[in-house]
Amino acid sequence: MTPLITPQDIPYLPRGVRLQDDRIRGIRVLQAPERAMQLDQIGDAILAELDGARSLDQITRDLAARYDAPVEEIAGDVRDFLTGLIERRMVFLRDIT
Repeated sequence: MTPLITPQDIPYLPRGVRLQDDRIRGIRVLQAPERAMQLDQIGDAILAELDGARSLDQITRDLAARYDAPVEEIAGDVRDFLTGLIERRMVFLRDIT
C-alpha cells in the first residue's frame, strides 16, 4: 500500500482549516467547516510547523532538533498524525510537479 504522505511532500492547512485557541477551555483546536479537533501539545507542535513551503522531511528534522529526539521516531509520529488528518481532509499536500 502506498503511503498517503512521503518525506518529499509539502503538507499544508487548506482554506477554511485553521489552528485556533479555545480561550474558554484553555486548549488549542484544529477547526474545519462543520468539525473541530482538540489538539494535545504534540499535535499542536506538528501543525504549527505546516507553512506550505517545507517538506515533511524538513519539518521532521526541525522538530527532532527542537525536542532533541531521534529523527526516525519523530518521523513516524508526524507521518502517522498527518496521515489521519489527510484522510479527514484537514491537511492537504502541495502538488510540487
